Amino acid sequence: MSEPKKMALIASKGTLDWAYPPFILASTAAAMDMEVAVFFTFYGLTLLKKDIKAKVAPATNPAMPMKMPFGPKGFQNFEWPMPNVLMGNVPGFETMATSLMKQTFKNKGVATIEELRDICIESDVKLIGCQMTMDVFGFEKSDFVDGVDIGGAATFLEFAAESDIQLFI
Repeated sequence: MSEPKKMALIASKGTLDWAYPPFILASTAAAMDMEVAVFFTFYGLTLLKKDIKAKVAPATNPAMPMKMPFGPKGFQNFEWPMPNVLMGNVPGFETMATSLMKQTFKNKGVATIEELRDICIESDVKLIGCQMTMDVFGFEKSDFVDGVDIGGAATFLEFAAESDIQLFI
């Protein structure tokens, strides 16, 4: 019997919209019987914290459409009249956009980041927190959910070097 395929991911962003891809890809690959490791570094490391506080960041995402099916019925497809860069500077907009995106995901039956992360842990996806980033940001292993490994770039690269798929997210 042949060895299972391997997938290596690097998660470097911690905003709500960038939190979904590594967990969706990792959980899907695990469901396809692939061996998966995700290296969480820089702001992506916050996705391993017990309490995820990821928000939408419209000011830093110029591709975010200003017409989206966000929020409750009646407000869906509301078109924001200003460019993202300005909207990101409106007090409270980031919080409102985050709330609307979470509500829309819930309405569409999309799992939460925490649920996807739990699926990854239950599916034996190797979640590696970057030691250097922990040191720089002052995080402790106790800040993270159970099931997280701590390691440096070399730890991840050993796995990635033997992987069939490598992705930087």
